Amino acid sequence: MNIPQEAFDWYDEYAHGDIDRRTFLRRLGTLTVAGLSIGSLTAALTPNYAEAAQVSFNDPDLKPSFKTFSSPDGHGEGRGYLVEPVNNLHPQAAILVVHENRGLNPYVKDVARRAAKAGFLAFAPDALHPVGGYPGNDDEGRKMQRSLDRSKIEQDFIAAANFLNTFSEVKNVGAVGFCFGGYIVNFLAAQPNQVIAAGVPYYGTPAATELWPNIKAPLLVQLAELDKRVNASWPGYEKALKAQQANFKMEMYQGCQHGFHNDSTSRYNPDAADASWLSTLSHFKKHLA
Repeated sequence: MNIPQEAFDWYDEYAHGDIDRRTFLRRLGTLTVAGLSIGSLTAALTPNYAEAAQVSFNDPDLKPSFKTFSSPDGHGEGRGYLVEPVNNLHPQAAILVVHENRGLNPYVKDVARRAAKAGFLAFAPDALHPVGGYPGNDDEGRKMQRSLDRSKIEQDFIAAANFLNTFSEVKNVGAVGFCFGGYIVNFLAAQPNQVIAAGVPYYGTPAATELWPNIKAPLLVQLAELDKRVNASWPGYEKALKAQQANFKMEMYQGCQHGFHNDSTSRYNPDAADASWLSTLSHFKKHLA
C-alpha cells in the first residue's frame, strides 16, 4: 500500500497528542490516493495487534506471568509482564521492556517474549496499572496515560528496574523502549545512581539536559530517517554525549518511519526491524551478559 508521507506525519502527531482524532481524519480526507478510502487509510495506519505475535504466549521455552512491585516514589504499586526463559542463556542479565505512550499492548508483550526467547529474563511494566491497566485499545490507552502524573510514571520505571535487581541471579539490568519507552530508557540511563547497565532507546527523545552528565550506561540509539520530530533532538544529544565521552552508538534506518519496529502497523519495516533487533540483542549480550 503506497501511503503518502503526510499521512504518516499526521498519524505521528495524532498518536502523540498534538492533534485530535477529528483533525487527523479531516487531514486524511484531503489526500487523493488511488483506491484508498479514509477508512482504509486509517486502518492501515493504526495498529492491528493480530499481526504482532512473533512468539506465542504458549511457547514451551517461556514461563510468562504477571508480577507486582513496590513503587513508593511513584504510584505506590506497579505491575508488569515477566517472561522467564526455560533455558536461561544469560542468567546474570535482565531486560526491562518499556512500552509506547499507550500502556502495555500486545506488541510490547511480544517484544518481551522475543527478549526471553533470546535467553534473557524480560519484564514489561504497564504504566497504566494505577488506572486499571491497558484497556484493550490504543486511543483509550493514550488518554489514560496522559491522565497520569508523568513524574510518577518515571519513578514507576525506576522501581521496575530496581525490582529486577532483586532477583538473586541478576547482576545487570538493561532497558529497551519504543517512542515514549525510548524516552524512558534515556531517562533511566541518566539517573545518578546507575539504574541500568545498558540501554537501547528506539526513536525516543532525551531526558532533561541537566541529567545528561550522569549517563554512564552504554547506549545504542535506534532512529528512523523519516522521524522528523524525534530526530530534531538528536544533534544536541549527540554533541553532549561526545563531549562527555559517553559510550554510545547511533543507528539510523534509512527510509523508515517512527515506529518501524512495530509489526502491527504500516510503518513497520521488516528488514530494519530485524536488523535493529539483532543489534539490540548483541548490545545486551556484550554489556549485560
